[in-house]
Amino acid sequence: MKVLMINGSPRANSNTGIALAEMEKIFLKNGIETEIIQIGNMDIRGCLGCGYCFKNGKCAIDDIVNNELAPKFEECDGLVIGSPVFYASANGTLISLLDRLFYSTQFNKSMKVGAAVCVARRGGCSAAFDQLNKYFTISGMPIASSQYWNSVYGRKAGEASEDEEGLQTMRFLAENMSFLIKSIALGKEKFGIPEKEKWTPTHFIR
Repeated sequence: MKVLMINGSPRANSNTGIALAEMEKIFLKNGIETEIIQIGNMDIRGCLGCGYCFKNGKCAIDDIVNNELAPKFEECDGLVIGSPVFYASANGTLISLLDRLFYSTQFNKSMKVGAAVCVARRGGCSAAFDQLNKYFTISGMPIASSQYWNSVYGRKAGEASEDEEGLQTMRFLAENMSFLIKSIALGKEKFGIPEKEKWTPTHFIR
């Protein structure tokens, strides 16, 4: 079992990285393999709306989305998305990546467990948290929860390590996510994955 963790912070050794590292300890304790990939400092452009992925099964832009993250996402059992909060929303580079990663990949994402983690100086975590969770809910991915909204606080580099409640929230989140991943694996063995109906798109303008 494996969890892919995407760090949307542009800074190495960031507060977002501290939050994800706290979760990683719990995953490893539970026998779940992890991989953390920092993308916030990369040059990643947004979706072009070109429709290339519908015909070719991958994004037209040749970068980390196609070459690294898409296959890792398909193979993993859970996905953690971590982001610093800018103007009450997630890092723009991260959002550009997620738009393309979720839209261009055609594999079934249902029953992969998702979790969003937001880190801020003070405010905006709830708005960014809601923003990131939308990627999971449109994809049939169960969302792992914790004892509080998945947020950690700190302004200067390293200050997140002083947020005892925030780090406890991360540990509890990872424990719950580990349980969900293992439970879903057992459920797949016994019951399989729920059948999906053929998509019936409707439009507001006829």
